[in-house]
Amino acid sequence: MFLDTVLTRNPGLVDAAAALHRNGEIPPDTYVVDLDAVEANAALLAAEAERLGLSLWFVVKQVGRNPELIRAVARHIPRSAAIDPAEARTLHAAGAQPGNLGHLVQIPRRALPEMLAWRPETVTVFDLANARAVSEAARELGFVQDILIRLEGADGAVYPGQEGGVPLDRLDAFAKDAEALDGIRIAGVTAFPCVLCDPTTGMPAATPNFGLALEARELLEARGHHGLKLSAPSATSMASLPLLAELGATHGEPGHALTGTTPLHALDPGQPEKPAYVYVSEVAHTLDDGRPAIYGGGFYNRSHIRSALLPRTGVRLGVQTAPAENIDYYRLLDTPTRAADVRVGDTALLAFRTQIFVTRSTVAVVSGLASGSPRLNGLYDAHGRAL
Repeated sequence: MFLDTVLTRNPGLVDAAAALHRNGEIPPDTYVVDLDAVEANAALLAAEAERLGLSLWFVVKQVGRNPELIRAVARHIPRSAAIDPAEARTLHAAGAQPGNLGHLVQIPRRALPEMLAWRPETVTVFDLANARAVSEAARELGFVQDILIRLEGADGAVYPGQEGGVPLDRLDAFAKDAEALDGIRIAGVTAFPCVLCDPTTGMPAATPNFGLALEARELLEARGHHGLKLSAPSATSMASLPLLAELGATHGEPGHALTGTTPLHALDPGQPEKPAYVYVSEVAHTLDDGRPAIYGGGFYNRSHIRSALLPRTGVRLGVQTAPAENIDYYRLLDTPTRAADVRVGDTALLAFRTQIFVTRSTVAVVSGLASGSPRLNGLYDAHGRAL
């Protein structure tokens, strides 16, 4: 999906990743991430958001919750959005300020005292029971916690496994009950996803969920709540920030833009954010019909993989599809024109959309590519733990 973009915009990353594997410094099933490119992308996003009067909370699940990358991003975007409790703890340990907790996964009530003590800017709640739990925990800690109300998404505009939120026609009743809780303050609304990239053009556009969030904010303002936040996550990038500002959002939540890997980047290599990772595998064996099999472990069902580059010979081979329900022990490539072009142990480089935190991959953080002096900073697992 992104291989052409990476080869065009960040060829040094491709060369460094191939050399690291060839020299035995990284195993197959490794994402190699360009630390300097990630930090430069964060700086771009922060400057554009400031120009437009927007605030940002950054997301790191897609890069494996990596502490080096967290610190690099936080130098420009200090506050984060944690998509679940494990991510919240990793972000906190790495020094990022908590912007929004409970973003996609509600905070378990027994974890609330620990996480509210970090004094997050906001906590997203999906229902009244979670609002009450946050209120009780905050009251025991001696302060009032700001909350964002998650709106139930529009029909057909919610990913399976991410259901939940307050229906718009129940928001008034919800707000009345929440206003009676003395440990919380309604600070705004959110929904997910609020922006998606068009599959043909790659351009970001608002989803119906964005409209629901705008209506919800108006309803809450009519109840006397002022200065409300509206976080409009998904596909936050340099291309979508003007859209967020124009439509009235206050917050964006960049994730894939930090690595230059939104769908728009696959179609338009000229986007400002620089592609910042490649996936490294290795030819494991060859089928009797000539198709090479490369090691898996890091493939993601919505990756939109197109091809793999084998640097030893410069051959590009198509990557064959595999059923989503199968474990990705291997991934098959198309049969090469010449058998000699592929041999066991060859490096294979790919670039596709990923969510590293749901893989079993290694993450290699590299720096110094822009200066021509690449350095392997360290190896981590898919959850940011040093190996």
